[in-house]
Amino acid sequence: MNAQRGVSHYRSIWISDVHLGTRGCNADLLLDFLKYTESDNLYLVGDILDIWRLRRSWYWVQSHNDVIQKVLRKARKGTRVIFIPGNHDEIFREYLGLTFGEIEILDEAIHQAADGKTYLVLHGDRFDGVVKYARWLALIGDWAYNWMLRVNLAFNTIRRKLGYPYWSLSAYLKLRVKNAVEFISRYEEAVAAEARERGVDGVICGHIHHAEIREIDGIIYCNDGDWVESCTALVEHVDGRMEILNWVEIRQMAPAAYAAVHP
Repeated sequence: MNAQRGVSHYRSIWISDVHLGTRGCNADLLLDFLKYTESDNLYLVGDILDIWRLRRSWYWVQSHNDVIQKVLRKARKGTRVIFIPGNHDEIFREYLGLTFGEIEILDEAIHQAADGKTYLVLHGDRFDGVVKYARWLALIGDWAYNWMLRVNLAFNTIRRKLGYPYWSLSAYLKLRVKNAVEFISRYEEAVAAEARERGVDGVICGHIHHAEIREIDGIIYCNDGDWVESCTALVEHVDGRMEILNWVEIRQMAPAAYAAVHP
């Protein structure tokens, strides 16, 4: 960590499922994360904007605009920024291979880490049978999910007034629903199988809002989480080591503890 500025530098950073344009987006926390981190490579792994929601109900506040400006500024200053559209911002898949504001738009990418391992980077919605085969059902699910996020927003507004830190009620409930847990497991296995077929060492994705690093039959599965529920990012250290950063937990640390954990 740079002692003067308090900025941590990583070789690579992956973020996804920001859902700018929704009330559930934790744009202020993401801005804080982008302020205190720098990287050589920044991957935006889909669902950065929620076009589905914006088409039905316009919601756009200054902090959402600030996130876009912050990313564009990083790109101008030399960070390689790659945007891989997801299902909620799939409109940008019409521009694959193009560069806007020095941001590359790709369907997927192969990332070679500092330790030589290769990772397939994709959003992951193609492995979600609901999104792929029954779009109308996915839209209903999106409505229900956004309703739950509104409850989560109200819940955390009350917590903040009482002096308590952010805590995701929606993530807590999701991981205690049997069907959701089974879906996450099947999704992870399907994504890992794709990586195995491609001959890479691992896969980095988003989509399901569940941050995790684990090995699945010899494949390193990494999910960077989201900025609606968990507020997490995946980072690559200079030696190629991968780590999930939970920004809510990190910012609650004392400055000395933060510096010790993220030198």
